[in-house]
Amino acid sequence: MKKYIYILSAVILAASCSEFLGIRPAGSIPAEGIDYSNSENIFKPVSAAYASMRSGNVHSFPYICAFEITSDNADKGSSPEDNPTALAFDKFTLDASNSIVNDLWVGYYSVVSAANNAISQMSLFRNAIQNAQTRVYIDQCEGEAKTIRAYAYFNLVRMFGSVPIVDTVMTSDQLAALRQSSREDVYQFIADDLDYAISVLPVSYTSAYAGRITSFTARALKAKAMLYSGDWDEAALCADEIISSGRFGLLADFREVFSIDGENSKESLFEIQSSTLGGITGTAPYIEYAYVQGPRGNSPSNMQGWGFCTPSDDLIAFFRLRGEVVRPATTLLYRGTITPEGDEIKETCTNPVYNGKCYTPSIYNNWSSNGYGFDHNVRVMRYSDVLLIYAESLLRGAPVGECGLSADDAVNLVRARAQLPLLSGANLQDVWDERRAELAMEEDRFFDLVRTGQAATVLAPNGFTADKNGLLPIPANQRQLNPNLVQNPGY
Repeated sequence: MKKYIYILSAVILAASCSEFLGIRPAGSIPAEGIDYSNSENIFKPVSAAYASMRSGNVHSFPYICAFEITSDNADKGSSPEDNPTALAFDKFTLDASNSIVNDLWVGYYSVVSAANNAISQMSLFRNAIQNAQTRVYIDQCEGEAKTIRAYAYFNLVRMFGSVPIVDTVMTSDQLAALRQSSREDVYQFIADDLDYAISVLPVSYTSAYAGRITSFTARALKAKAMLYSGDWDEAALCADEIISSGRFGLLADFREVFSIDGENSKESLFEIQSSTLGGITGTAPYIEYAYVQGPRGNSPSNMQGWGFCTPSDDLIAFFRLRGEVVRPATTLLYRGTITPEGDEIKETCTNPVYNGKCYTPSIYNNWSSNGYGFDHNVRVMRYSDVLLIYAESLLRGAPVGECGLSADDAVNLVRARAQLPLLSGANLQDVWDERRAELAMEEDRFFDLVRTGQAATVLAPNGFTADKNGLLPIPANQRQLNPNLVQNPGY
């Protein structure tokens, strides 16, 4: 059974959607009543930043719309008439007035706000506490907050491109006067935050603190961010440091990776933690990521969800063409079947197939206190992702790292678990296909298609156009609040 780090009694910044960037004015940020001389309070604002990532706008329905339904791996799901706002992501009919687009902007800037608040609080603890060991812990907590902020900006820059950088607590007037920073500057900001985090974070925690951000979490996020920014050498270096550490590996059973008992395992670099098995805090006592994708129309009530984000026929055909058995057995949850845990996915379900990676057995779904999948962590980065980042970076010209693995070696570690033939002379397309198979339904595919230049061809049948749909529109609500924001091309 997983254990959680969160005694999350801290105040979370509940940002108003009516405010620019979803960030409160400085004067409204709770600061009074905190004893900064008490070391037991140091983690509280950081825990609030962790909790902000459970928000419904951050890792729930809007997340799967923008990060997965847009790809060729998934369809909207549910019934055809259900939620046309989500259908716009599937068919690339988005416009700036789409409410989900605004939810994403507000949600991720609320994470930035919570992280900035935590960072600002750390300086107050430093002023009040002179104990050297405690000050090291303060630095560590700031590193966690900066990693959370970097993660939020990584998703913002992938979704919207040029976005405003908010690196401190600001007033509403200051926020409303901000201009967008270039994508290059945003990626540099992300790298700087993660470099600081790498320098101050520990390499691991005891099992009681499983899931807490480590220096390897920061390295993994930096590897991925640098892959997207085109810095192949730095991406390979960060990935190599993780591989060479010997601290991580692939679980033998692919299905276990996505089980409750498989959370925060040796394969995990970063997961968004649920909370119902631990403490409860803030405005999001649990996470709805799995719930919104659960089998619609199933019974009993603790075994059904909203049914959105269903695996596509294209993904199913892709698995079949490759002769895949292991990974689709976990990724694809078909109606009319009984799971290895004994749960029936009934023939009456609305859609023929669901995302099996967020399947949660009924024993964990007690509807009186929590619903389907509320105890399911969101897998953000796994060791297999790191191996494939390393392989791609080498194929793009980065030098072999201290781990000594070649691109073939890294790819074949992933393929071996999937019980597929090993490759010799793997090329970029081989790595991209491996990413699709390994990370299917884990919210990477659309952005992989965009960054590798494949989206215009692969997603053309869905309505994608290269000069427009690689980015989301800047929300109309936000441009009304701040006329300095420049709309993305095509919108």
